[in-house]
Amino acid sequence: MFTGIITRNLLQPARGGAGDRPAISLENERTWTYAELAERTNRYANGLAAQGVQAGDRVGMLLSNSLEYWAMYLAITRLGAIAVRLNWRLTGAELRYALTDSGTSVLCLHGRFAATIAPVLAETPVRTSIVFVLDTDLDADGSALPGALGQSVLEDADASEPAAAEPSLTDPCMIMYTSGTTGYPKGALWTHGQTLWFGAMQAMYWRYDERSVHLGTTPMFHVSGFEDCVLPVLMSGGHAVMMRSTGLTIDTIVGVLQHHRCTDVFLLPATIYQWMSWPELDRVDVPELRRVVTGGSPILGWAVDKIRTRFPQVRMEQAYGLTEGGAMTSVMDPERLDDHRTSVGRPLPLTEVKIVDPATLEELPADTDGELWTRSPSVCGVYWGKPEATAETFVDGWCRTGDLARITADGYIYIIGRVKDMILSGGENIYPAEIENILADHPAIQESAVIGVPDAKWDETPCAAIVLNDGHSLTSDEVIAYCRERLAGYKRPRYVVFVDALPRNASGKILKRRLREEYAHLGSAAARQA
Repeated sequence: MFTGIITRNLLQPARGGAGDRPAISLENERTWTYAELAERTNRYANGLAAQGVQAGDRVGMLLSNSLEYWAMYLAITRLGAIAVRLNWRLTGAELRYALTDSGTSVLCLHGRFAATIAPVLAETPVRTSIVFVLDTDLDADGSALPGALGQSVLEDADASEPAAAEPSLTDPCMIMYTSGTTGYPKGALWTHGQTLWFGAMQAMYWRYDERSVHLGTTPMFHVSGFEDCVLPVLMSGGHAVMMRSTGLTIDTIVGVLQHHRCTDVFLLPATIYQWMSWPELDRVDVPELRRVVTGGSPILGWAVDKIRTRFPQVRMEQAYGLTEGGAMTSVMDPERLDDHRTSVGRPLPLTEVKIVDPATLEELPADTDGELWTRSPSVCGVYWGKPEATAETFVDGWCRTGDLARITADGYIYIIGRVKDMILSGGENIYPAEIENILADHPAIQESAVIGVPDAKWDETPCAAIVLNDGHSLTSDEVIAYCRERLAGYKRPRYVVFVDALPRNASGKILKRRLREEYAHLGSAAARQA
């Protein structure tokens, strides 16, 4: 049974006689045991094979968070095909690009996304669509999709072990398109071996076992909602719980934590801020919770302190990673949190990191600013169909992260910002993260993002986009005065804008590119007035 490499590792409890244990749950509503997940995986694999899917074919997954997502992924990879995990928040044109770039021939989607994809589907290589309609919020029947089939072609398929040959560790299993914070998305190509190493490296550090119950709160089309924490929990025989893709609230998250007695949870920083400001915080407890993992951006100090005070049994851990280089390449050691409050931590097991001069590609000493490079068995190493971008990003097994960082003498990593986000003002390098850290200490400021805008005299000058805490007010002059006492003159923001929320992608990363586009006129207007 389960001769597929990834499938065999994740469904080991079913194979070993523990198939009645819970494997995956969707909030408090539905749960599949390991045996049920194994059966559904076999049905989907046989159903896909009946539609002509073979090893190497690309199968698109335009699916909401669901139990079926896991069965579909395992079925695709079991056949040796390649799962193309699609962001359902994209527009039709963006989805068309991903489907065409990857050469996807079969598309599995929830009916709610039919209206988005139908107008452009004929312009893609997709020849067959399989539409899932699972509950009342998936109300489209997919009738507008050419060549559409119902989910019954999978659900009613044979549940026996598929006859397909076992893929090798070096065979590709998944394409995930980068978040595109700096440009057009590229498809990071993962192999079976890299995926298993990715899970094993986390399992070693987090020490997951069959008693672990992890709650995932982010979209499953992204690493943070699938490979981070959830994958290693299943590899360890634990129980993975998922929130729905929409309607996420602190009330529902806490309710699910309580219902399943979750031991671990992954929360984006913005969600943690909401939780720690929740009116019911002091009246509702989660006694089984032992660890909160966060990532996407460094968490602000006030939230860490609040968690420590309210939930002293909880370990607060900061993670860092990227799609190409293996997410969660480093973690925060909770015992050193006070010494390295804004660090993203130290490398995971089997992970190497170094700081490199982005111009000369020479390795730099400790406590020197440069580009962060990482190397581990989970680095993907290839962009689908883009040899030039591959050669630029992956060098002798190392992945160039594109992040400006420094590594301390005792091995802690500090992210300064993106290489392309660095502000060059009058010949001086300005790192936005330095300004953002200063702003984070202001009691009225919830979070901020600093960008460079054009300047006639200095080429660029800093602009701070600020989100205020509820019930607080500030003026631009007050922010600039606050920075004047704490930063050198050339680093102080010249412009300050107040926003209700910072633009983010699906992984929670702030889209500074969008901010630069929106506020570039500030510097241009100043130049005209001068």
